[in-house]
Amino acid sequence: MPVIKANSLRDLKNRVNIHDVVVRVVALKKAGSGRFKGLCPFHSEKTPSFNVSADKGFYKCFGCGKAGDVINFVMATEGLQFTEAVEAIAQRFAVTLEYEEGSGGPSKESRSLRQEIFEIHDLAAEHYRQAFLAATPHGEFIRDYWVNNRKFTPELADEFKIGFAPPEDTGLAAVLLKRKFSEDALRQCGLFFTRDGAVLTLGALRPRFRGRLMIPIRDHQGRVVAFTARQLELTPADDPAREAKYVNSPETPIFTKSNLLFNLDRARSHASEGHPFVLVEGQLDALRCWSVGLKTAIAPQGTSITEGQLALLRRYHPQVECFFDSDSAGQKAALRFLPMALKAGLEVRFLMLAGTEKLDPDLLFLEKGLGAYDDMKRGSLSAMQFAKQAYLPAPDKASFNERMNAVRSLVEIALNAETQVARDHYLREISLSLGIKPEAIRDEIAILQRRRTPAPAAQPGPAAETQRQGTEAHLLFLCLHHEPVLRALAGHLQHQWIDVSHTAGRLLDRLLAEVAHNGWTGRDNLDQLLETEEEKALVASLLFEAAADDDLTKLANEGLRSLQRRFLEPRLRQIELEIASKGTDVESDLLSLLKQRAEIHRQLQNTPKLSLGL
Repeated sequence: MPVIKANSLRDLKNRVNIHDVVVRVVALKKAGSGRFKGLCPFHSEKTPSFNVSADKGFYKCFGCGKAGDVINFVMATEGLQFTEAVEAIAQRFAVTLEYEEGSGGPSKESRSLRQEIFEIHDLAAEHYRQAFLAATPHGEFIRDYWVNNRKFTPELADEFKIGFAPPEDTGLAAVLLKRKFSEDALRQCGLFFTRDGAVLTLGALRPRFRGRLMIPIRDHQGRVVAFTARQLELTPADDPAREAKYVNSPETPIFTKSNLLFNLDRARSHASEGHPFVLVEGQLDALRCWSVGLKTAIAPQGTSITEGQLALLRRYHPQVECFFDSDSAGQKAALRFLPMALKAGLEVRFLMLAGTEKLDPDLLFLEKGLGAYDDMKRGSLSAMQFAKQAYLPAPDKASFNERMNAVRSLVEIALNAETQVARDHYLREISLSLGIKPEAIRDEIAILQRRRTPAPAAQPGPAAETQRQGTEAHLLFLCLHHEPVLRALAGHLQHQWIDVSHTAGRLLDRLLAEVAHNGWTGRDNLDQLLETEEEKALVASLLFEAAADDDLTKLANEGLRSLQRRFLEPRLRQIELEIASKGTDVESDLLSLLKQRAEIHRQLQNTPKLSLGL
């Protein structure tokens, strides 16, 4: 590992202001001469206790106690080692580093996997951008599609580095091979299909994206981490995802779609009091908002909104306006979003436009410009007003049971609010808007709280705890006691099969990622992966439980099969329902559903099987 000279480190700290580094992650407000405050990125909080001293070059959180300098901050927030963090800062701020004689500079081998994949995505974004601008028939086609079909300007394409993936192209693979990126980085970057065990030659790197419009996806710090690819007439017939209108990058070491919001890197600098975030459903909706001057628009990355995304949003600004499509799917998405938003401490309003049927943000702003936003703000609804309209659209005609069901639904949403003050506010609003006495509201609260309170149970022992947390705890137990199981699962268990809503799932996911990406140095270093007291307690209970003498291969494969079925079977049931009840007139929609069903059946019949060699 190259050694950076001490005077070079001092020069870096003197030239780089810690504020300019931290503000990429934390929304900071001035709190005195040379001091700034914001919400801590290391623990969940609602009142800012994270302090940055630009003059002294250090940060300190008075809530969780974390403190350090600019290098410590980058190490902690980006998961980098010391030298990697120094080199990352130097690259961003154009600071030249000097290395001790004989230690050499940074080599390809010394870069972390994450650094390599970040660099690969930068090169890919530039490659796709040049294909968009190329003076070729394909280049002319994609620019015409952008301007005349999508009605966007060339300037917007340049600002967001919109690109194009040619239908047949080995250029990107050739560039990356010439740069001598590691095999792990090329396999895990998500830009190619590769076969296990195959030598990574030019022909072995098959592009994931072909004949599609390419939208770079950036994290909240502005780094390209993934792409969304839009289907075109040029999309080849042999594309495995030919029927999909949008194809997203798979999850990688630098991209977790549930923790990312499209355009947050730009929107966060425009959000302020009176200028809330505007949450729309898709990336092109957010681009349309930006193109007409609505600079605070953001969108989830191909998934329903998640708690992690809302916590990230809350870090920058607590106000958000929800503008989803006015069809039933959009309204259901808004109702799923509402309780999570209240729980995250967000102040929510819903943008509405009277008399509008099935009008989406892209079309609305294309036709009416920014003036449409002002119209919607005047007709916007508060959280409880929107919920009331959804659950009781015609209160004057509603039966008693319909009114009581609506009250219960609204009360249940209100109880998600983060503070008692907020809950009381929403409950008073429900009482007034529905004409329900406060006493009746309190009775409903008591009923809901009794339902939520679990029956008392005996203190669970290790085996009971394993049973409570399901298959993930069973596999975690096997991994902790038998290293061959751990290494085998790291190569076969897919991330999305794991339920990370409980401790065992989160720890299993983290443990397998550590083995897959960073290697495994043995159980003695397990403490470095444990983040909470709950995790430490679970691991202790599993380690104290006696290991069974049963067939490990059989036990591990049963767990793998269980997780696969739990993930795929609900998707299969949903597809079966859509095939049975959709009643679509569009043959391609039915064909797509049938293909998806066949693919899930194929996967269920071909569960990955571990061979432990025991």
